[in-house]
Amino acid sequence: MLLSTYVAAQTKYSNDFLNLGAGAKGLSLANTQVAVVNDVTSSYWNPAGIANVEKKYEILLMHAAYYADIANYDYMGLSYRIDEKQSIGFTLLRLGVDGIPNTTQLIDNQGNINYDRITYFSVADWAALFTYGRQLPIENLTLGVNFKLIKRKIGSFAGAWGFGLDAGLQYEIKKWKLGLLARDITSTFNAWSYQLTDEMKNVFDATNNEIPTNGLEVTLPRLSFGFGRNFELGKGFTTMATMDIDMPFDGKRNSLLSTKTVSFEPHVGIEFGYKDFVFIRSGLGNLQKEKNIEGKEVFSCQVNIGLGFTIKKILSIDYAFTDLGDMSVAIYSHVFSLKLALDYFKKPTS
Repeated sequence: MLLSTYVAAQTKYSNDFLNLGAGAKGLSLANTQVAVVNDVTSSYWNPAGIANVEKKYEILLMHAAYYADIANYDYMGLSYRIDEKQSIGFTLLRLGVDGIPNTTQLIDNQGNINYDRITYFSVADWAALFTYGRQLPIENLTLGVNFKLIKRKIGSFAGAWGFGLDAGLQYEIKKWKLGLLARDITSTFNAWSYQLTDEMKNVFDATNNEIPTNGLEVTLPRLSFGFGRNFELGKGFTTMATMDIDMPFDGKRNSLLSTKTVSFEPHVGIEFGYKDFVFIRSGLGNLQKEKNIEGKEVFSCQVNIGLGFTIKKILSIDYAFTDLGDMSVAIYSHVFSLKLALDYFKKPTS
Protein backbone atom coordinates (compact mmCIF):
# COMPACT_ATOMS: atom_id res chain seq x y z
CA MET A 1 0.00 0.00 0.00
CA LEU A 2 2.88 2.35 0.71
CA LEU A 3 4.23 1.89 -2.82
CA SER A 4 0.91 2.42 -4.56
CA THR A 5 0.13 5.53 -2.53
CA TYR A 6 3.63 6.83 -3.20
CA VAL A 7 3.24 6.38 -6.96
CA ALA A 8 -0.12 8.13 -7.03
CA ALA A 9 1.34 11.17 -5.27
CA GLN A 10 4.25 11.58 -7.65
CA THR A 11 2.50 13.66 -10.31
CA LYS A 12 2.12 16.85 -8.23
CA TYR A 13 4.58 16.48 -5.37
CA SER A 14 7.62 15.27 -7.27
CA ASN A 15 10.85 15.76 -5.26
CA ASP A 16 8.90 17.70 -2.65
CA PHE A 17 11.61 16.94 -0.07
CA LEU A 18 13.71 19.59 -1.83
CA ASN A 19 11.27 22.25 -0.58
CA LEU A 20 11.99 21.73 3.13
CA GLY A 21 14.57 24.53 3.36
CA ALA A 22 18.16 24.90 4.54
CA GLY A 23 19.54 26.65 7.61
CA ALA A 24 17.52 27.84 10.60
CA LYS A 25 18.02 31.48 9.58
CA GLY A 26 16.21 31.11 6.28
CA LEU A 27 13.49 28.95 7.81
CA SER A 28 12.71 31.50 10.53
CA LEU A 29 12.35 34.16 7.80
CA ALA A 30 9.67 32.07 6.05
CA ASN A 31 12.14 31.07 3.31
CA THR A 32 12.55 34.64 2.02
CA GLN A 33 16.14 34.20 0.86
CA VAL A 34 16.22 34.54 -2.94
CA ALA A 35 17.47 38.15 -2.90
CA VAL A 36 19.39 38.40 0.38
CA VAL A 37 21.18 35.07 0.90
CA ASN A 38 24.98 35.42 0.79
CA ASP A 39 26.38 32.44 2.67
CA VAL A 40 26.88 28.71 2.24
CA THR A 41 23.11 28.09 2.09
CA SER A 42 23.02 29.98 -1.22
CA SER A 43 23.46 26.61 -2.92
CA TYR A 44 19.95 25.80 -1.75
CA TRP A 45 18.14 29.17 -1.81
CA ASN A 46 19.76 30.87 -4.82
CA PRO A 47 23.11 29.75 -6.31
CA ALA A 48 23.89 33.33 -7.35
CA GLY A 49 24.36 34.25 -3.69
CA ILE A 50 27.40 32.02 -3.32
CA ALA A 51 29.42 34.56 -5.33
CA ASN A 52 28.80 37.06 -2.50
CA VAL A 53 30.12 34.86 0.32
CA GLU A 54 32.73 36.85 2.27
CA LYS A 55 34.56 33.97 3.90
CA LYS A 56 37.02 31.73 2.11
CA TYR A 57 35.46 28.58 3.62
CA GLU A 58 32.03 28.01 5.13
CA ILE A 59 30.36 24.88 6.45
CA LEU A 60 26.83 24.57 7.82
CA LEU A 61 25.16 21.61 9.53
CA MET A 62 21.45 21.30 10.30
CA HIS A 63 19.22 18.62 11.78
CA ALA A 64 15.46 18.65 12.17
CA ALA A 65 12.80 16.15 13.20
CA TYR A 66 9.69 16.04 11.05
CA TYR A 67 6.18 14.80 11.86
CA ALA A 68 6.86 14.41 15.60
CA ASP A 69 10.20 12.62 15.17
CA ILE A 70 8.89 10.14 12.61
CA ALA A 71 11.16 11.53 9.89
CA ASN A 72 14.63 13.06 10.11
CA TYR A 73 15.90 15.83 7.87
CA ASP A 74 19.66 16.44 7.71
CA TYR A 75 21.58 19.04 5.73
CA MET A 76 25.26 19.76 5.16
CA GLY A 77 26.60 22.62 3.05
CA LEU A 78 30.15 23.58 2.05
CA SER A 79 31.39 26.62 0.15
CA TYR A 80 34.80 27.72 -1.10
CA ARG A 81 35.63 31.17 -2.45
CA ILE A 82 38.03 30.74 -5.38
CA ASP A 83 38.82 34.44 -5.79
CA GLU A 84 37.08 37.80 -5.52
CA LYS A 85 34.75 36.95 -8.42
CA GLN A 86 33.78 33.30 -8.13
CA SER A 87 32.88 30.59 -5.61
CA ILE A 88 31.83 26.96 -5.58
CA GLY A 89 29.65 24.97 -3.21
CA PHE A 90 28.48 21.48 -2.35
CA THR A 91 25.29 20.50 -0.55
CA LEU A 92 24.13 17.12 0.71
CA LEU A 93 20.69 16.60 2.22
CA ARG A 94 18.62 13.62 3.32
CA LEU A 95 15.02 13.13 4.38
CA GLY A 96 14.39 9.68 5.77
CA VAL A 97 11.97 7.51 7.72
CA ASP A 98 13.67 4.49 9.27
CA GLY A 99 12.41 1.31 10.90
CA ILE A 100 9.23 0.86 8.84
CA PRO A 101 7.73 -2.63 9.37
CA ASN A 102 7.24 -4.74 6.23
CA THR A 103 4.16 -6.89 6.92
CA THR A 104 3.67 -8.31 3.42
CA GLN A 105 4.91 -11.70 4.66
CA LEU A 106 3.15 -11.57 8.04
CA ILE A 107 0.84 -14.46 7.13
CA ASP A 108 2.51 -17.72 6.16
CA ASN A 109 1.38 -20.26 3.57
CA GLN A 110 -0.88 -21.99 6.10
CA GLY A 111 -2.72 -18.75 6.89
CA ASN A 112 -1.09 -18.30 10.30
CA ILE A 113 0.16 -14.96 11.61
CA ASN A 114 3.88 -15.13 12.30
CA TYR A 115 5.43 -11.96 13.70
CA ASP A 116 8.91 -13.34 13.10
CA ARG A 117 8.26 -12.80 9.39
CA ILE A 118 8.14 -9.01 9.86
CA THR A 119 11.18 -7.19 8.50
CA TYR A 120 12.06 -3.50 8.58
CA PHE A 121 13.15 -1.03 5.92
CA SER A 122 13.84 2.66 5.36
CA VAL A 123 12.49 5.24 2.96
CA ALA A 124 15.08 7.90 2.15
CA ASP A 125 15.45 10.78 -0.29
CA TRP A 126 18.96 12.07 -1.00
CA ALA A 127 20.11 15.08 -3.01
CA ALA A 128 23.57 16.40 -3.85
CA LEU A 129 23.91 19.93 -5.23
CA PHE A 130 27.04 21.11 -7.02
CA THR A 131 27.12 24.91 -7.23
CA TYR A 132 29.08 27.53 -9.12
CA GLY A 133 28.58 31.30 -8.86
CA ARG A 134 30.44 34.32 -10.17
CA GLN A 135 30.35 38.09 -10.49
CA LEU A 136 29.29 39.25 -13.95
CA PRO A 137 30.85 42.20 -15.83
CA ILE A 138 27.87 44.34 -14.78
CA GLU A 139 28.61 45.77 -11.32
CA ASN A 140 26.74 44.14 -8.41
CA LEU A 141 25.25 41.42 -10.65
CA THR A 142 25.97 37.75 -9.88
CA LEU A 143 24.98 34.52 -11.60
CA GLY A 144 24.86 31.02 -10.13
CA VAL A 145 23.94 27.52 -11.29
CA ASN A 146 23.24 24.20 -9.57
CA PHE A 147 23.55 20.68 -10.89
CA LYS A 148 21.36 18.37 -8.81
CA LEU A 149 21.82 14.64 -8.42
CA ILE A 150 18.93 12.86 -6.72
CA LYS A 151 18.67 9.39 -5.21
CA ARG A 152 15.36 8.09 -3.82
CA LYS A 153 14.93 4.68 -2.20
CA ILE A 154 12.06 2.69 -0.73
CA GLY A 155 13.78 -0.18 1.05
CA SER A 156 14.80 -2.87 -1.41
CA PHE A 157 11.50 -2.54 -3.27
CA ALA A 158 12.00 0.60 -5.34
CA GLY A 159 14.51 3.29 -6.18
CA ALA A 160 15.13 6.19 -8.50
CA TRP A 161 17.97 8.28 -9.85
CA GLY A 162 17.35 11.83 -11.04
CA PHE A 163 19.08 14.99 -12.17
CA GLY A 164 18.21 18.63 -12.77
CA LEU A 165 19.47 22.20 -13.05
CA ASP A 166 18.80 25.45 -11.18
CA ALA A 167 19.93 28.96 -12.13
CA GLY A 168 19.74 32.26 -10.29
CA LEU A 169 20.62 35.95 -10.40
CA GLN A 170 21.21 38.56 -7.70
CA TYR A 171 21.54 42.29 -8.20
CA GLU A 172 22.00 45.22 -5.82
CA ILE A 173 20.91 48.74 -6.71
CA LYS A 174 20.70 51.72 -4.33
CA LYS A 175 20.92 49.41 -1.29
CA TRP A 176 18.01 47.28 -2.56
CA LYS A 177 18.76 43.63 -3.25
CA LEU A 178 16.91 41.77 -6.01
CA GLY A 179 16.94 38.06 -6.75
CA LEU A 180 15.55 35.67 -9.34
CA LEU A 181 15.65 31.87 -9.11
CA ALA A 182 14.64 29.36 -11.78
CA ARG A 183 14.44 25.95 -10.17
CA ASP A 184 14.36 22.81 -12.35
CA ILE A 185 14.78 25.02 -15.42
CA THR A 186 14.90 22.08 -17.84
CA SER A 187 12.52 20.04 -15.67
CA THR A 188 14.02 17.45 -13.32
CA PHE A 189 13.71 13.79 -14.24
CA ASN A 190 13.63 10.78 -11.90
CA ALA A 191 13.79 7.28 -13.39
CA TRP A 192 11.99 4.81 -11.09
CA SER A 193 12.52 1.06 -11.02
CA TYR A 194 10.74 -1.52 -8.86
CA GLN A 195 11.91 -4.89 -7.55
CA LEU A 196 8.83 -6.73 -6.30
CA THR A 197 8.68 -10.46 -5.66
CA ASP A 198 5.78 -12.54 -6.94
CA GLU A 199 4.60 -12.92 -3.35
CA MET A 200 4.45 -9.14 -2.91
CA LYS A 201 2.56 -8.76 -6.19
CA ASN A 202 0.03 -11.31 -4.95
CA VAL A 203 -0.45 -9.24 -1.79
CA PHE A 204 -1.04 -6.13 -3.93
CA ASP A 205 -3.69 -8.00 -5.94
CA ALA A 206 -5.36 -9.41 -2.85
CA THR A 207 -5.64 -5.95 -1.27
CA ASN A 208 -6.85 -4.24 -4.48
CA ASN A 209 -3.71 -2.11 -4.79
CA GLU A 210 -2.19 -1.14 -8.11
CA ILE A 211 1.12 -2.86 -8.87
CA PRO A 212 3.67 -0.11 -9.65
CA THR A 213 5.71 -0.28 -12.83
CA ASN A 214 8.96 1.34 -13.91
CA GLY A 215 8.50 4.90 -15.09
CA LEU A 216 9.74 8.47 -15.34
CA GLU A 217 8.81 11.17 -12.83
CA VAL A 218 9.05 14.81 -13.95
CA THR A 219 9.38 17.93 -11.76
CA LEU A 220 8.17 21.04 -13.58
CA PRO A 221 10.04 24.39 -13.49
CA ARG A 222 9.41 26.87 -10.68
CA LEU A 223 10.29 30.58 -10.56
CA SER A 224 10.93 32.71 -7.47
CA PHE A 225 11.46 36.46 -7.32
CA GLY A 226 12.61 38.32 -4.24
CA PHE A 227 13.71 41.70 -2.94
CA GLY A 228 15.00 43.03 0.36
CA ARG A 229 17.01 45.71 2.10
CA ASN A 230 19.10 46.29 5.21
CA PHE A 231 18.51 49.37 7.36
CA GLU A 232 20.83 50.96 9.93
CA LEU A 233 18.84 52.05 12.99
CA GLY A 234 21.75 53.54 14.94
CA LYS A 235 23.59 52.55 18.13
CA GLY A 236 24.41 49.13 16.68
CA PHE A 237 20.83 48.19 15.82
CA THR A 238 19.94 46.99 12.32
CA THR A 239 16.97 45.51 10.56
CA MET A 240 16.43 43.61 7.33
CA ALA A 241 13.12 43.29 5.49
CA THR A 242 12.65 40.85 2.64
CA MET A 243 9.90 39.38 0.47
CA ASP A 244 9.75 36.50 -2.02
CA ILE A 245 7.09 35.42 -4.49
CA ASP A 246 7.15 31.78 -5.60
CA MET A 247 5.57 30.79 -8.90
CA PRO A 248 5.09 27.01 -9.35
CA PHE A 249 3.84 25.84 -12.74
CA ASP A 250 2.15 22.62 -11.63
CA GLY A 251 -1.48 23.73 -11.82
CA LYS A 252 -3.95 25.58 -9.64
CA ARG A 253 -3.19 25.74 -5.90
CA ASN A 254 -4.89 27.23 -2.83
CA SER A 255 -2.77 30.37 -3.16
CA LEU A 256 -3.83 34.00 -2.85
CA LEU A 257 -3.66 34.23 -6.63
CA SER A 258 -3.59 31.26 -8.99
CA THR A 259 -4.50 30.23 -12.51
CA LYS A 260 -4.77 26.86 -14.22
CA THR A 261 -1.07 27.10 -15.11
CA VAL A 262 0.74 29.08 -12.42
CA SER A 263 0.21 30.11 -8.80
CA PHE A 264 1.66 33.11 -6.93
CA GLU A 265 2.77 32.46 -3.36
CA PRO A 266 4.14 35.49 -1.43
CA HIS A 267 6.03 35.26 1.86
CA VAL A 268 7.79 37.92 3.94
CA GLY A 269 10.47 38.03 6.61
CA ILE A 270 12.05 40.52 8.98
CA GLU A 271 15.22 40.41 11.07
CA PHE A 272 16.39 42.69 13.90
CA GLY A 273 20.06 42.64 14.81
CA TYR A 274 22.34 44.17 17.41
CA LYS A 275 26.05 44.72 16.67
CA ASP A 276 26.16 41.69 14.35
CA PHE A 277 25.97 39.51 17.46
CA VAL A 278 22.34 38.69 18.25
CA PHE A 279 19.42 38.48 15.81
CA ILE A 280 15.67 38.10 16.27
CA ARG A 281 13.75 36.89 13.23
CA SER A 282 10.21 36.25 12.10
CA GLY A 283 8.47 35.34 8.88
CA LEU A 284 4.98 35.01 7.46
CA GLY A 285 4.23 32.53 4.70
CA ASN A 286 1.96 29.82 3.33
CA LEU A 287 -0.83 32.31 2.70
CA GLN A 288 -3.81 30.31 1.49
CA LYS A 289 -7.50 30.53 0.76
CA GLU A 290 -9.56 27.84 2.46
CA LYS A 291 -13.07 27.21 3.74
CA ASN A 292 -13.96 27.14 7.43
CA ILE A 293 -16.51 24.91 9.16
CA GLU A 294 -19.33 27.19 8.01
CA GLY A 295 -18.22 26.91 4.40
CA LYS A 296 -17.03 30.51 4.19
CA GLU A 297 -13.79 31.30 2.39
CA VAL A 298 -11.09 32.55 4.77
CA PHE A 299 -7.37 33.24 4.60
CA SER A 300 -4.81 31.29 6.61
CA CYS A 301 -1.09 31.79 7.13
CA GLN A 302 1.95 30.34 8.87
CA VAL A 303 4.12 32.32 11.30
CA ASN A 304 7.77 31.39 11.92
CA ILE A 305 10.11 32.78 14.57
CA GLY A 306 13.81 32.41 15.23
CA LEU A 307 16.92 33.54 17.04
CA GLY A 308 20.56 33.71 16.04
CA PHE A 309 23.99 34.41 17.55
CA THR A 310 27.20 35.17 15.67
CA ILE A 311 30.59 35.14 17.39
CA LYS A 312 33.26 37.26 15.70
CA LYS A 313 31.76 36.45 12.28
CA ILE A 314 33.21 32.95 12.64
CA LEU A 315 30.64 30.84 14.47
CA SER A 316 26.89 31.21 13.94
CA ILE A 317 24.24 29.36 15.94
CA ASP A 318 20.69 29.72 14.65
CA TYR A 319 17.32 28.47 15.84
CA ALA A 320 13.92 28.38 14.15
CA PHE A 321 10.47 27.38 15.33
CA THR A 322 8.76 26.49 12.11
CA ASP A 323 6.59 24.11 10.17
CA LEU A 324 9.07 22.45 7.83
CA GLY A 325 8.00 22.52 4.20
CA ASP A 326 5.17 25.03 4.77
CA MET A 327 2.61 22.29 5.33
CA SER A 328 0.59 24.28 7.94
CA VAL A 329 -1.31 21.19 9.16
CA ALA A 330 1.93 19.55 10.28
CA ILE A 331 3.38 19.93 13.76
CA TYR A 332 5.88 22.76 14.27
CA SER A 333 9.51 21.72 14.68
CA HIS A 334 12.50 23.08 16.58
CA VAL A 335 15.33 23.49 14.06
CA PHE A 336 18.97 24.23 14.91
CA SER A 337 21.84 24.93 12.55
CA LEU A 338 25.53 25.56 13.13
CA LYS A 339 27.72 27.49 10.70
CA LEU A 340 31.50 27.85 10.75
CA ALA A 341 33.17 30.50 8.55
CA LEU A 342 36.95 30.72 8.21
CA ASP A 343 39.63 32.83 6.52
CA TYR A 344 38.09 36.20 5.78
CA PHE A 345 38.58 36.96 2.08
CA LYS A 346 39.52 40.59 1.64
CA LYS A 347 38.64 42.09 -1.70
CA PRO A 348 41.46 44.08 -3.30
CA THR A 349 41.15 47.83 -2.88
CA SER A 350 41.08 49.93 -6.03
